[in-house]
Amino acid sequence: MHAATTILSGALLLAAAWRDILTRSIPDRFALLLAALGLGVQVGAGMVPLLQAALVALLVFAVLLGLAMAGWLGGGDVKLAAALALGLPPLGTLDFLHNTVLAGGVLGLCYLLGPRLLRAAPQARGWRPRLLRFLGIEARRLRLIRIEARRLRRGGPVPYGVAIACGGILTLISQG
Repeated sequence: MHAATTILSGALLLAAAWRDILTRSIPDRFALLLAALGLGVQVGAGMVPLLQAALVALLVFAVLLGLAMAGWLGGGDVKLAAALALGLPPLGTLDFLHNTVLAGGVLGLCYLLGPRLLRAAPQARGWRPRLLRFLGIEARRLRLIRIEARRLRRGGPVPYGVAIACGGILTLISQG
C-alpha cells in the first residue's frame, strides 16, 4: 500500500474504533471507505491480485458473518474486517486476522481486569491531576471508564472494533 492509503486506512480504523467505543456500533461509511481504498490498491496491482483479495475478503465476510449470527460479533465488525481484507494481499489478510485475534485477547483481558484495577488504584495527588481536572480531561476519561464499567456489569458487549482497528493498523504498518 502507498503511504497515503495506509495513513487514511489507519485513520478510518481509528475513527471506527472510537465510534464503537462510544456507541457500540460502526457506521457503514467506514467499511465503504475502507473497501473503496482497498479496491483502488488492488486495481492498481492488477486483475489477479484484485480477484484474490476479493475472494479472501468474501471468505472473511462469510466466516465472520457466522460468528455474528451466533452473537459473538456485531455486523459492523464483520463489514469493517472484510472491507480491510479487500485491500490486503491474501497473506496480509492472515496477518490481519492473527493480529486482530491477539488484540482481541488483550482487549478482553482489559475489560475483565479493568474495573477491578480501577477500584484498587489510589487517587493521584499533586498539581498534574488538578490541572487535568481543571481542563476537563480527567473528568471525560473517568466518565468513559465509568460508562464502560457499567456496560460490563450489565453484560454489555466488548467493542471488538477496537481489536479490528489495532490488528488492521499493525498489519498496515508491517505491510509497508
